[in-house]
Formats: sequence, structure tokens, C-alpha cells
Amino acid sequence: MKPVKIIGAGLAGSEAAWQLVKRGIPVEIYEMRPQNHTPAHKTNNFAELVCSNSLRAAGLENAVGLLKEEMRRLGSLIMECADQWRIPAGGALAVDREAFSEAVTQRLCNHPLVTVHYGEVTALPEEDITVLATGPLTSPAMTEALMKLTQADQLYFYDAAAPIIAVDSLDTEEGFWASRYDKGEKDYFNCPMDKEQYEAFYEALIHAKVTPARQFEKEKFFEGCMPVEVLASRGPKTLLFGPLKPVGLLDPRKNTRPYAVVQLRQDDGACTLMNMVGFQTRLTRPEQLRVFRMIPALAHAEFVRYGMVHRNTFINSPQLLLQTGQLKSAPHIFLAGQMSGVEGYVESAASGLAAGINSGLMFKGKEPVVFPEETAIGALLHYIVAADPKHFQPMNITFGLLPALDPIPRDKKLKNQQLVQRALDSIDQLSQSLN
Repeated sequence: MKPVKIIGAGLAGSEAAWQLVKRGIPVEIYEMRPQNHTPAHKTNNFAELVCSNSLRAAGLENAVGLLKEEMRRLGSLIMECADQWRIPAGGALAVDREAFSEAVTQRLCNHPLVTVHYGEVTALPEEDITVLATGPLTSPAMTEALMKLTQADQLYFYDAAAPIIAVDSLDTEEGFWASRYDKGEKDYFNCPMDKEQYEAFYEALIHAKVTPARQFEKEKFFEGCMPVEVLASRGPKTLLFGPLKPVGLLDPRKNTRPYAVVQLRQDDGACTLMNMVGFQTRLTRPEQLRVFRMIPALAHAEFVRYGMVHRNTFINSPQLLLQTGQLKSAPHIFLAGQMSGVEGYVESAASGLAAGINSGLMFKGKEPVVFPEETAIGALLHYIVAADPKHFQPMNITFGLLPALDPIPRDKKLKNQQLVQRALDSIDQLSQSLN
């Protein structure tokens, strides 16, 4: 039987490939970089993190923490490498992005069951078992091939990345190191502003020049990755309840809570680079320098990477996908990653994990499995096929996607603990059955 084809070596494709080879199934990975680059990618490595370097909350009190733990228990390569290259980020799991993606690349490229082909794939196989994981920046040719196969219109939205700043260019006299509510170590560099400074910054931000969308594209921003200037346009107080919220932080110079705070998070293992948390932006580069340097602690900031906007492609999953990740119109093709309708690094990798397991079962002549809805993986996959197709948008994992407990505890903390335990018990049973 022919090896399983993996088209796209991002987080989802890399995880799918690993789930196959760890079960003794040969794979062929097709990756268009370095021959063809996207507007967001900077390296040739697999599983490159193109926006934030954070995989979000690490603890099991958060749904994404549960999702990561389920992946660990199913032998996830992405989680193994993330844990290996973790860097300080308070209660979040952040990684040294270059070391992380290099580790994933080496593990796969050096595996005897993996064959890698570099170059763009422009057509979908008619019969071969395939995992399509070309990501939110799927090429026009592959998008057209998918549209033709599914007879569906293209959907798209915009995703924005935050700037990265050199640590040695920060003004430490104007900022301070701390984590919100003193949780964990002092992993964030905080840039406080008083009311007058914030109001001047706000006015500059909402009137700053942005990079225009191309004429044939209608802007559709995913709520979880809203550009900071789009958030600001909703009103002068919006940012104070979003990325510039000051709650849980005290300026040690004055022992008072600032009016507004911009947080920077470590972006590399050596702590030479910092990511502006929540500052996804489509401002032009000169405007980013002008406006963001109005923040006192960033007055002389060196921008190692500017914020940017790129187009993300995803399908109408409720119309086109089975809960196993298979295309209804072509069951030999599994979709994974953000183009399947999940949103976020961890969610993309989790969908790749499921696609890898299920394509492996098909390879062995067995029926693909539906992940239990009591699990975070299963709840997420159920949502993207059961949502209203008329208003479908990509989804992050939340506890609200999991089936309710019976009875439902009144205490939220206890409820979440019981949801987590039920999910982990279920994922352990699934893992045993798969083995």
C-alpha cells in the first residue's frame, strides 16, 4: 500500500506525520517551502510559529491546558518538543520558536519512515490516503483544487501578528518586570502609561495609517486575533479591558496600579527578544515605529519584526467535514489545522493528531474513530462539524464546548476540575483501545 501523503508540514501536518510513523506507517511529507514562501513564514523549518510563540495557558484549570495534556497522553510530537524548549512565560506555555521548530523538523526528517518532498502540490490525490494540512495560508492553486473537489465557495479572514522587540532596547526605567497577580516568576516586561499618555497614544493609534486590503478581499477578522487598532476603534475604553488592562499589576516605582499597561513576553530562549502581547496589527511599518514608541518604555524600541496581516483560508466545516476529519465528498482525504476550522496553535496540532490517527486506521483497513465528546479534542472536532454553517467561524477550545456534567456543580472551579478528570479518563481509555 502506498505511504500516506501529508501535504503541508506545519503544526498539524507534522503532528499527523508523527502519529503515523510511530505506528509503523510510512509517510510522504510535501512542503512547498523553501521553493515557495508565504507572506508570514520566515524559515524553512517544519511547525514554524509565525505569530506568537505562546501555546497559551499551561494549567489544567484552562481548557487549552487540558487539550495539551490530552495530546501528551496520545504521544504528541508537538507537545514533546514544546515541553523540551519551554521558556519562562508565567502561567503560559511559551517556547523558543526557532529551537522548537528545528526540533520538530529534525525528528521527522531523520525518521526512516519519512520521505520529504519539497515543492508546491497543486492537485489532490484521487485515491491515496492524504492529510491536507496546508494551513491558513494555503496557496491559490491548492485552494482552487479544494474548492473544485468540494464544490464550495472559499472562505477567508485576516489574522494579524504582533511586533517583536529587542530586549536591550527597552527603557527599564519606564517599565517593570512582573506577572499579573504575581503569578509565577516575573516573566513579563510591563510598560505602564498614565491617563494622559494613554489618551495621546489612543488618538495616534486610531488615526494611524494601515496597510490596505487588496481590492478583491473583504476584511473578516477572527475575534481572538483582532488587530489592536481595530479593537481601539470600538471606543477609547476598549483597550483598557483588553490587551492594555492594568488589573493585577502594581508599578513598583509608585506602588499603584497604572492607568494602562502594555505587556511584553519573552520570545526566545536567550531572552533577547520580546513579543508585544495582544498587539497584532496592520499598521504600516513607519506608523508602528511612530505610534508604539509613544509608549514611554518603548521610546527607543528596536523592532526586530514588525506586526503584519496575512490572509487565512478555511473551509465551511459543518458542510464539508465528517467528525473523523474526512471530507464528505472524498473520505480518503483528511483535513487538519486551521483550514479545517479550528483556531490556534494547539488546536491545529490537535486536529493533526486526530487526522494522523484516523488516516493510520484507514491505512490498516480499520474504521476511523470519533473522539469522545467528553474530551477536549473530541469536543473541538464535534463543534466544527456541528456548528451553524451560515455563521461558521474558526474556534478555539473552551470548557463550554464539552458536554455538561450531571449534576452541574455550582462552584466553577470544581466544575472545571470534574470536566478535566472526565476528559482525561476518557482519553486514557481511547489511548488504550488504539494501542
